Amino acid sequence: MSRLLATRWISAAAVAAAAVLSAAPPTFAAHPTSVTLSSTTSSTLDDTYYADAEGKTGAALKAALHTIISTQSKVTYSQVWTALQKTDEDPANSADVIELYTGRSVPKSSSGGSTGDWNREHVWAKSHGDFGTATGPGTDLHHLRPSDVTVNGIRGNKDFDNGGTQVSGAPGNYTDSDSFEPRDAVKGDVARMILYMAVRYDGGDGFPDLEPNDKVDNGTAPAIGRLSVLKQWSQQDPPDAFEEHRNDVIYNDYQHNRNPFIDHPEWVAAIW
Repeated sequence: MSRLLATRWISAAAVAAAAVLSAAPPTFAAHPTSVTLSSTTSSTLDDTYYADAEGKTGAALKAALHTIISTQSKVTYSQVWTALQKTDEDPANSADVIELYTGRSVPKSSSGGSTGDWNREHVWAKSHGDFGTATGPGTDLHHLRPSDVTVNGIRGNKDFDNGGTQVSGAPGNYTDSDSFEPRDAVKGDVARMILYMAVRYDGGDGFPDLEPNDKVDNGTAPAIGRLSVLKQWSQQDPPDAFEEHRNDVIYNDYQHNRNPFIDHPEWVAAIW
């Protein structure tokens, strides 16, 4: 289904008061605020970028999308720091980025590995397939997001599922011994990032064949679950302006490929 990728408004989101993870009090992105997207329309993309995928479903659609999105430029792991400052920039404050799990707006300059910093979260945990930070899956911007160091450590390499105990300092996120549940506002983002990785990396280029499955505690296997929950999250939280803008920035300025499940969220059910 075609959808216009044009200027639109991020919906208002109330953020609950969080326990402080650093000495400085957290700030939050102001909402609503406008995000200017590219003038590219989904109909134009369907006629050009996605032309070879049109009319396909199931394995044929997945194979066509793999071929399409595998044509990309790559960034190094060190270049990810700079790229995330643009892809995840707070539209209300160009000096800040938005952290994935906390939703906090934090200074771009606060990147690093100390408590209170933000670092580079691999949403598809890099140990699931043991690809590390190698240029390719380890540096693919479509699944790398700014994350508070402490919360990132709590998520670790856990699979995604519902339930658990609320994460201190990150209201709306829950975790237990083998899974992590992100806040509602980014559940769909997480799902679509995982499914992008499963289509993009299928065992070629010397990298593992990444696949979602319907279990947790996958360890170092090149798999992440829980697929049934990820599909629910994608429906529950459709792409918003921030996510669509991010897809455009990666496409236009960095990798020159797209996450097809942001442009066509209905393709999730068409493949899985």
